[in-house]
Amino acid sequence: MTDSSSYVPPKVWTWDAESGGTFASINRPIAGATHEKPLPVGQHPLQLYSLATPNGQKVTILLEELLALGHSGAEYDAWLIKISDGDQFGSGFVGVNPNSKIPALLDRSGATPIRVFESGAILQYLAQKFGAFFPTEPAARAECLSWLFWQMGSAPYLGGGFGHFYAYAPSKMEYPINRFAMETKRQLDVLNQRLAVSEYIAGDEYTIADIAIWPWYGGLVKGRLYDAAQFLAVHEYTHVVRWADAIEARPAVQRGRRVNRVFGEPGEQLAERHDASDLD
Repeated sequence: MTDSSSYVPPKVWTWDAESGGTFASINRPIAGATHEKPLPVGQHPLQLYSLATPNGQKVTILLEELLALGHSGAEYDAWLIKISDGDQFGSGFVGVNPNSKIPALLDRSGATPIRVFESGAILQYLAQKFGAFFPTEPAARAECLSWLFWQMGSAPYLGGGFGHFYAYAPSKMEYPINRFAMETKRQLDVLNQRLAVSEYIAGDEYTIADIAIWPWYGGLVKGRLYDAAQFLAVHEYTHVVRWADAIEARPAVQRGRRVNRVFGEPGEQLAERHDASDLD
């Protein structure tokens, strides 16, 4: 690694595969499949290919919430995608998500399978399909969508920005850590001010906006992300903490965050889910 104080960017960047850092072995500047590997298909209408990162948790939480409401069509198989092993670059996965990121969903309930990728798109697709957790009144729906897309635009600063440089970079660097810590705290303040006047993110009702935001920012204030709760003084954001606790108390949330989890406490892990009884 070059000392950041002396680094001069080249005129044309070239890929240095030995740049180091956690996940360096699976990062590359090109897209597409690296190997042939078909995806497994289970018996349920919805086939999910994922891992229980914050982005992956969003979809399994929503599916468990839909099932809790009695939507039997939301039954699903959740197949584990080991991103550290490069499963996301298999030909089958790339066929469902050309961006090679989890989660990816295949809806096989109709005559022709429908692929859906990007977590926000999957949440919106499922909420519309089942008519749940997504307001129908125009102003309420606009508020929900605004916060849903807020999460899509904001979380990369928390994950790829703060999380990377604070927890995963090969060396600690003051400038990027300070820069992204400042932005993360600003985002927490945005949520805190909103939740000071609203029970849930988009209003009085629990929606896909909460489901999208909770795994990232709820996880952060609950001390699950990057071991950074003390560093960021997350206890200061009392309304976010109140909201995070309320979401976590939901049984469907507790079930959903376990699916495709292969890390953490053994009792919280469930590598794959193919039947509701798997969560018993």
